Amino acid sequence: MARGELRIYLGAAPGVGKTYTMLEEAHRRAERGTDVVVAFVETHGRKHTQAMLADLEIVPRRTMTYRGAEFTEMDLDAVLARQPEVAVVDELAHTNVPGSRHAKRWQDVRDLLDAGIDVLTTVNIQHLESLNDVVAQITGVEQRETVPDAVVRAAEQVELVDMTPEALRRRMAHGNIYRPEKIDAALGNYFRTGNLTALRELALLWLADKVEDQLDKYRADNRISATWETRERVVVALTGGPEGDTLIRRAARIAARDKGADLMAVHVTRNDGLAGADPAALSRQRVLVESLGGTYHQVVGADVPRALLDFARAVNATQIVLGVSSRGKFAQIFATGVGVTTTALSGTIDVHLVSHERAAQGLRARRMPAALSRRRRIGGFIATVVGLPILTALLDAGPSLSLTNDILLFLVAVVGVALIGGLWPALLAAVAGSLLLNWFFTPPVGRFTIAEGDNLLALAIFVVVAIAVSWVVDTAARKTRQAAQAGADAQTLATVAGSVLRGERPLPALLERLRETFTLQSVTLLEKGAVVAVVGDNPCTVAGDADVEVKVNDDLKMLLCGRQLEASDRRIVEAFAAQAAVALRQERLAAEAASAKPLAEADRMRTALLAAVSHDLRTPLASAKAAVASLRSADVDFDEHDRAELLATADESIDRLVRLVTNLLDMSRLQAGALGVTAIGVGAEEIVPRALDDLGPAGRSVRLHIPEDLPYLHADPGLLERIVVNLAGNALRHSPDDQPPVITASSLGGAVEIRVIDHGPGIPEDRWDDVFLPFQRFGDRDNHTGVGLGLALSRGLTEAMGGTLTPEETPGGGLTMILSLPTAADR
Repeated sequence: MARGELRIYLGAAPGVGKTYTMLEEAHRRAERGTDVVVAFVETHGRKHTQAMLADLEIVPRRTMTYRGAEFTEMDLDAVLARQPEVAVVDELAHTNVPGSRHAKRWQDVRDLLDAGIDVLTTVNIQHLESLNDVVAQITGVEQRETVPDAVVRAAEQVELVDMTPEALRRRMAHGNIYRPEKIDAALGNYFRTGNLTALRELALLWLADKVEDQLDKYRADNRISATWETRERVVVALTGGPEGDTLIRRAARIAARDKGADLMAVHVTRNDGLAGADPAALSRQRVLVESLGGTYHQVVGADVPRALLDFARAVNATQIVLGVSSRGKFAQIFATGVGVTTTALSGTIDVHLVSHERAAQGLRARRMPAALSRRRRIGGFIATVVGLPILTALLDAGPSLSLTNDILLFLVAVVGVALIGGLWPALLAAVAGSLLLNWFFTPPVGRFTIAEGDNLLALAIFVVVAIAVSWVVDTAARKTRQAAQAGADAQTLATVAGSVLRGERPLPALLERLRETFTLQSVTLLEKGAVVAVVGDNPCTVAGDADVEVKVNDDLKMLLCGRQLEASDRRIVEAFAAQAAVALRQERLAAEAASAKPLAEADRMRTALLAAVSHDLRTPLASAKAAVASLRSADVDFDEHDRAELLATADESIDRLVRLVTNLLDMSRLQAGALGVTAIGVGAEEIVPRALDDLGPAGRSVRLHIPEDLPYLHADPGLLERIVVNLAGNALRHSPDDQPPVITASSLGGAVEIRVIDHGPGIPEDRWDDVFLPFQRFGDRDNHTGVGLGLALSRGLTEAMGGTLTPEETPGGGLTMILSLPTAADR
């Protein structure tokens, strides 16, 4: 059976018309004769959406009971049994009621697809897992229902249902999205123009990436290697040289000309395993690329131009930025260079050759590292000085051999010297051997003249072969040593990266690893002369006192104390220094983020406060105003009963306002740490009944079980009464009429526990901490039950008095809030 196809309607925010558009497609398919059923659609009371369900077959929902409350969910088994061609399933990110076959609706959709059923569904951009934190930062609202990005990316079709922020806000104002009492709060909070604009951009960018993936797949399936300029992608080639900074900045300027262009830096490493580039310079250039919004890549290839072009074509690059060759004009006669070769082979990719200070100046002479140790080189010279005379004496005293045989034996001696001491001893052996052969074995013997041309040619070939063999042996030894050094350097840098990633503080970990690797006494990082990090004993704090000084950038220096370093070690130290600059920046960014977090939290609370209190302030004010206006009106003559009822309404509304304002003020004091607490010994049997009286007639239904011999609590009587009022009021709102809340008290060790028990729907254990967040109404779908400060304020007041407030599941269903406070005897 072929797997079904998934079509997703993506929106930037609720109300853009995802469900309506999805139902339009369902009608189109039904009119074409396709078997379409509505498995689950949530209309949210929108009449236009409700009208679109007409003439479509609807699979009845499944009713489920959870913690005493009834919920309806998609009946997955019924849809599978019905086996339609197309199923319409709304709200892909929805979390199913516990007890369902799957925890998430997208898992139900997966079963439908596996059964060969095509699915039409909807999702908002804020529900994508990868964007959850971004959306929370923008809107101040964390989305708890998410769907993995891979599920949405795997869809055969993703269609964006787009609407401008202004049009969406007009729809909201006209009552086409939410009920009238929610409109003002929504427009002032989640549906602000800035929020909607940012969410719309996220949706467009995400969909653009999805389209890009589809294009890449199409190009790969059809083996299309030519560049399609659907988006500007600028690739800058880096060699690790000092010109890299110039090339990166030029490439960044080119990319900045087109909004949405990608900047990618690439370094081609030769596949012989030898490290030709400066790792410290590459590390600094990588930081620069990433700071400009680009990405850094490294590829391996024997042919640098072809490897560079292969990478560029693989990422569908449109432009390549290269530096003009640093090789001199004479060297360019024999090899055109990477830039010219890349330009010739680039095809449709534009190539920019950027001039720089070192262009065409020729490569500066640099001292090649010795292929062999000093001891082996000395041994090679000794072998030349001693070995060649001995070989000459043996050949002269022994049986007469032909000149060809003598030359071969001397060639073996030269190769042996090359193996022992490398190039220069071998060159000396070749020259000395040619002279000895000429004097002792080439007629006329005893003279440096050569009588026959064949002998001259043989000696010349001997010298050339000896020099060539010496050069090959020396080059092989040098590359072997370089490869070993590169491997050791790579292992060191890999160990550094691992220690930094595993450490909580990357900068000290990196400096400590540097100190251990090179057996240093101390390592100090200076910024403009000030110490920003140090490890080890007796650190150097002044540049003049250090054994080694490494400049990281214009502001940072690294001082090493303990010993001098070899030139090869210094390259690795410079790589350490470049990474230290990155680690320092990361630590400072983390510190800035930590300092900004309280400000962001305060801003989130202010935003939530404005949204939450808009209705809660307006409703009691309107009720009180209406009652007072009626009483003052001369048009109606009220009897005593009506007057009493109006006065009671006004009184109740004002009391509600007083409680709301008091809660807000106390929450503000808690946040600012300015709440005054006056704790004394107080009895629970005195505070709890008084708190229930504050709840009015509803409080009389609460059952009490408080022992008479209960120890006194150490608490502020006023704050404790406020806590009990909030807890009992919350329990009353969620308790069924035939099972009123119960409040019990008992002593446990040096504390008194007051338990407020309800038998309502309860809360899943993984959501217990959520109920203590300010402005949360867990499970509520309207604004009629307060601003959601009760439990948050209660926990804050409890902790201010040295106690704890924790939730617990009520046996048989419901929630128990446990208030624990120390006894007066223990304080």
